[in-house]
Amino acid sequence: MKHEIDPVYDKNSKILILGSFPSEASRRSGFYYGHKQNRFWRVLSSVVGKPCGDGKEEKTKFLLDNNVALWDVISSCTVTGSSDSSIKDVIPNDITPLLKTADIKAVYLNGRLANKLYEKYIKCDIPHMCLPSTSPANAAYSLDRLIKEWAVICCNL
Repeated sequence: MKHEIDPVYDKNSKILILGSFPSEASRRSGFYYGHKQNRFWRVLSSVVGKPCGDGKEEKTKFLLDNNVALWDVISSCTVTGSSDSSIKDVIPNDITPLLKTADIKAVYLNGRLANKLYEKYIKCDIPHMCLPSTSPANAAYSLDRLIKEWAVICCNL
């Protein structure tokens, strides 16, 4: 399955957040973190202290206004539904064009799979950090705990 959602970034982007691969809900909506129970947008909005809006255009503007680039590690893969554990035959995205355009200071990985794939496939000298997944499957983390962990991104904005 091919990743069909364009990356979000511009020349002012300072951090890059990478997930693994869009969920079924995200693929249907045509934008990142489309599952209503995924806490990504609530976490990011809380961390930067601004509302992000509801639609694709509002969320894109929110990201760019806050110097955040957003994409996924995987360009294409075999996946069953939205299950990270079913992902195989990975082909990574080439983040080089993004890095040539934006002055990225740090890369943050949304969850362990994104981090594992990033470390395996993507080679760059920019510091990176794995953050706990915002997925509803990560029940060990409350919204408040996610917000506390994700607050580290502010030091690079």
